[in-house]
Amino acid sequence: MASARNELHEFEVLRNEELAQGIWRLVLHAPRLSEGIRPGQFMNLEVPGDNSHILRIPLSFSRADAGAGVVELVYAVVGEGTRRLSQMGPGAVSTLVGPAGHGWRLPSAGPVLLVAGGVGAPPVIAAAEMLSLAGLEFDAIFGAQTAARLWGPERAHDLGARRVAITTDDGTAGVRGFTTQAMERLLATEEYAQVMTCGPLPMMAGVVRLAQASGLSCQVSMERMMGCGFGACNCCNIAAAHGGYKSCCMDGPVFGAEELAW
Repeated sequence: MASARNELHEFEVLRNEELAQGIWRLVLHAPRLSEGIRPGQFMNLEVPGDNSHILRIPLSFSRADAGAGVVELVYAVVGEGTRRLSQMGPGAVSTLVGPAGHGWRLPSAGPVLLVAGGVGAPPVIAAAEMLSLAGLEFDAIFGAQTAARLWGPERAHDLGARRVAITTDDGTAGVRGFTTQAMERLLATEEYAQVMTCGPLPMMAGVVRLAQASGLSCQVSMERMMGCGFGACNCCNIAAAHGGYKSCCMDGPVFGAEELAW
């Protein structure tokens, strides 16, 4: 398991572009961070422009390249903070705190089934690259509300996914329906060693149920508002399977599904 070790890093924006409707890709030059961050971890970015916005924005990442000193994030514009983030052009500078949290644990064998819903795609893509570099086979499922908000399938193809299934709520891309329906279809014909997932909580709960019914271990990357990033604010607590709570920013954001109460 990757260790959490928050440090302050300066970064420079290299690119910041809209990939899909309300979905942006941000490429940062942050050499020290790129060397230390591991798939599934996250960072907290300071976005300048509003002194009343005292909290940093927690974001997962999709790719890190230590050789080039860059980290790539894909994020959704959902509020004032991310709107200002989308306006940071090349050459803009600020700071971030990271790497934060615990990331994906590399499975000992494949194939692995990856399931991503909505803006849960970035950490799943980071997991796909981890599996690809380790020589482990994987299939991937990506779900979105509509084709205009879909991101991730092409990157999964480029990373060597054996199969990539797409679902959209309105049927404008792939198959109309949900990621869990696509997962059911794959489980009926394919054998997997493990499942790894990130997305809306109801989706992940369905993925966990299907994995458990098939006797598969499952890792989940939880989406919570990790306001401080080091366990002080308790905004990201989540109920544990055997009572009490776990902190997503310190104990996660990646957990074994069996650790949590669903």
